[in-house]
Amino acid sequence: MRSLIFALALAAAIPQAHAADLIGFWDKPQHGGNSFNRLPPDQAYFDALRGYGASWVRLSYDKWKPQKRDFLIGTADKYEGLVASDVKTLKTVLDRADKAGLKVVIAPLSLPGMRWAQNNGDKFDGRLWQDKAYWAETAAFWRDLAAELKDHPAVAAYNIVNEPAPEKNNGLAEHADTAAMQAWYARQKGSARDLPAFYETVIKAIREVDPATPVMADAGWYAAADAFSYWPGPLSDDRVLYSFHMYEPYAATSSPNMKRDKPYQYPGIVPYGDTEENWDAARVKAYLAQPVQWADSHGIARNRVVAGEFGCMRRLPFCTQYLEDVLAPLDADKLHWAFYSFREDAWDGMDYELGAGKVNWKYWDAMEKNEPDPVKRKATPEFEPISRRLSASK
Repeated sequence: MRSLIFALALAAAIPQAHAADLIGFWDKPQHGGNSFNRLPPDQAYFDALRGYGASWVRLSYDKWKPQKRDFLIGTADKYEGLVASDVKTLKTVLDRADKAGLKVVIAPLSLPGMRWAQNNGDKFDGRLWQDKAYWAETAAFWRDLAAELKDHPAVAAYNIVNEPAPEKNNGLAEHADTAAMQAWYARQKGSARDLPAFYETVIKAIREVDPATPVMADAGWYAAADAFSYWPGPLSDDRVLYSFHMYEPYAATSSPNMKRDKPYQYPGIVPYGDTEENWDAARVKAYLAQPVQWADSHGIARNRVVAGEFGCMRRLPFCTQYLEDVLAPLDADKLHWAFYSFREDAWDGMDYELGAGKVNWKYWDAMEKNEPDPVKRKATPEFEPISRRLSASK
């Protein structure tokens, strides 16, 4: 009995390792991909991503079939607790990623008061940025989810929300200059559109149950690389990763450009903000320098800055060059990155393993039947700028 009591006392005295205490994972550059699939990815999916050399995957679950209206949260209209069957599905997927040797960043597209547009009749849902009651519901959701996932060995960060846009429809243009952004924030500070304050509220709730797992915070205006410029400084938690997305110049890299009679070219003159600019490797580099300069000016280490998404339409003739021009400065600054996207079974536009041609009709047939995607992938010239760097990370 004495020996048992001694053993128990000794165990209590020794600090217990936190299974998901992975801030150290982010101390050196980590490279991975985004998973935004309509079906929960199987083991082969994660094994393939890991096989290229990826170390992490940014995982969204909002396209998966939910038990109720919205996966995991039940309904974005009123959060009343996690849906147990959805939690089970998510944990099963996390187990697969862990078995493949990948770390995972959980990235919700919907929160209470903010249903993802594609699950909302393609309508923007900005209730979260109008009523702080949804802040409280979001904090409760993340507290519950962190309690469920905090000890899962695959979880490397909680990305609180994908591409927040509290600025939308509220008097601040996308890609406004820094002075305009800062003036807008000065007017919104303390309101429901105060993105840094929103993050502080949610992180506080997470830390009530999970003191260790890193948190990833996207910039505003859909995670634009220039949208940290109005933040007065870093968040108070010391385990935050600051994330931005890169699709600029969007008028050239995105799907609408495929439908134009005369598509915009890269390099070339492209609409941007309220003007037109020449976009080339130098302009891309200058644009991507903005979040790094913001971090440097506030004493945030560069290994806490993440390019959470980047990409271009694979069938555009300049896509390969664009990917190279984006990746070069990211790597020069030793930032973490995750390309968009890996083997997406709901949209083929940025699935670079498919090359530059049309996707096989079986892809669309499987989608219509909600069956697994049967199209085989392979290394292609379009994927080379990414796959080369992933391979170098092995």
